[in-house]
Amino acid sequence: MPSAQSKPRVVIDTNLVLSALVFLQGRLSPLRLAWQGAHFKPLVSTVTAAELIRVLAYPKFKLSTEDQQELLGDYLPYCTSVRMPVKLPATPDCRDKFDLPFLQLAITGKADFLVTGDQDLLSLAGNFVCPIITADEFIKTLNNDH
Repeated sequence: MPSAQSKPRVVIDTNLVLSALVFLQGRLSPLRLAWQGAHFKPLVSTVTAAELIRVLAYPKFKLSTEDQQELLGDYLPYCTSVRMPVKLPATPDCRDKFDLPFLQLAITGKADFLVTGDQDLLSLAGNFVCPIITADEFIKTLNNDH
């Protein structure tokens, strides 16, 4: 657990970031307010940032290029970019290969938490270098620190 003066380093999966950005009054709005208020440091890699950019462009969200840029500007500037090594770290076996970049980022970035709603990731919770928790659990953790 980070000390009182250091902010937790946190990997947040794409779906949660997307929900926090797109649904301003949604249940994940406290997550967005917490990263904006510098209550934690979101970690990104080129792969996880590219995934967010790709998903924001999905037609179902009906976001213009300007809207996409604005949403990215509401997240990426608050993030700490982690340079991934050429030889990626070993991770626990994961059912979904698209989840691997988040596990690798958490290891390389020395994350204090990996926050996700993904059952494949949550199923690894007891078998990883940092706690893998839901957004609701993470928001409670942040509220307890204040």
